[in-house]
Amino acid sequence: MNKKIIFWSFSRSLFIILFSVLVLVVSLLFVGAIGLAFKRVGFTSQITAVILVATFVGSYINIPLFKIKTIFPVLKDEYFSFFGMVFRLPRIEYEEFSTIVALNVGGALIPMIVSFYLLWKLPSIAHYALLGTVIVALVTHLVAKPVKGLGIVTPAFVPPLAAALAAYLLPSGSPSIIAYTSGVLGTLIGADLLNLHKIPKISARIASIGGAGTFDGIFLSGIISVLLV
Repeated sequence: MNKKIIFWSFSRSLFIILFSVLVLVVSLLFVGAIGLAFKRVGFTSQITAVILVATFVGSYINIPLFKIKTIFPVLKDEYFSFFGMVFRLPRIEYEEFSTIVALNVGGALIPMIVSFYLLWKLPSIAHYALLGTVIVALVTHLVAKPVKGLGIVTPAFVPPLAAALAAYLLPSGSPSIIAYTSGVLGTLIGADLLNLHKIPKISARIASIGGAGTFDGIFLSGIISVLLV
């Protein structure tokens, strides 16, 4: 008895359409979540749109701050001949170059400006925000690790969870603002500033604070922590 196996195959055009719809839906959900988070901290839809556009455009802009000398190991091969046979002998040489430390506008500068604006607008909670920032910075610093060729990496949900918990426990009366400011500033300090001395281990020509732009941990920590609260 012969069995027939039927393979259902989608055409390339149909796959592209379905994938595009999926990307559109995810993007709308992401933008909607950001809009909800900014609404909770007191921004209008118009201001939120301006922040999003500025963040997207600013993600392509890095402001150089200073340089750090880095020793970079390079593997080189030496060849020598012995009785007519050629042998390869690998050896390591160390080259020195400068790593440029930069500040990304969309991923770090704009979230910082938003945080300072919120604290300026409501100065009575500044001491709670400072305490929340210290908590998030300490937690983030404990889990942050330098990854060669990539940067300083932290588990995605650790900083926002710490910020949300701090905002929930601190009797500020404005947990959303505490969550956002401590999530942004705590991640910036704990993951980036306190790990500047580890930049030579990354072996990169440029180390951008907030360099992943819109999807950088600094930006997302503020958004996710507000949604968690």
